[in-house]
Amino acid sequence: MTQSPHNQSLRSKQSIPSFEPQTQPWVLGSNHMGLVPATILDAHFLRSTFSRPWQTELDLPPETRIRFQGQADHWVEAAVLVPFVLRDTGITVMLTKRTAHLHDHAGQVSFPGGRVETFDVNPHATAVRETVEETGLPAHYIDIVGQLPLYRTGTGFNITPVAALIKPGFTLQPDAFEVAEVFEVPLDFLTDPKNYRFHTAQLSDGSIRQYYSVPFQDFFIWGATAAMLRGAYQILAAAFDSAKR
Repeated sequence: MTQSPHNQSLRSKQSIPSFEPQTQPWVLGSNHMGLVPATILDAHFLRSTFSRPWQTELDLPPETRIRFQGQADHWVEAAVLVPFVLRDTGITVMLTKRTAHLHDHAGQVSFPGGRVETFDVNPHATAVRETVEETGLPAHYIDIVGQLPLYRTGTGFNITPVAALIKPGFTLQPDAFEVAEVFEVPLDFLTDPKNYRFHTAQLSDGSIRQYYSVPFQDFFIWGATAAMLRGAYQILAAAFDSAKR
């Protein structure tokens, strides 16, 4: 996201965890949906899967989200891009790591995205605009194929995750102020339920915070980003199960 006053206020509304997410106790996430094999993960399968409407709630307990105490009409509309890169060696998901100097969520991993502005035609336009601004990915490489169910955060954001296929051959020019690194995770890693951890954190006020993580190499992916990745896995697993019947 660019450094407009709107985006600065977006970051100020996001929560700063009062604990170290990476060190909290965890167990393996539920894996009753099973592995989605790499052999089925191609552009056709992703397009046909995410072009379908998925209205059901994702398999995430309500405790994974901090409860938003505001009124329903106070939700801030936002959108992120879930970029599936069509590499010859297998599809990957593009993510960004925030720079260390930012006031909120410094060094954390996220999808490119931000709040919906009044000049955006729809959340899809928001997701593309923010991706171009944050990563420098040219818009003509982005082929939107659908979206995941809405994801509401405890800090009051109603997020539309927009699924897109990304043609290879692009050159990135990340926003140096906000993006420390752009990296890709193999999709077959993200569609293996054994790679998801379910954490329980005891907070200083006695409350409990629960959340997912999906560590990859030196990156610790957690919170809303991990939850939406897990949601993408669940949708792909459901589509794969349906195709077997």
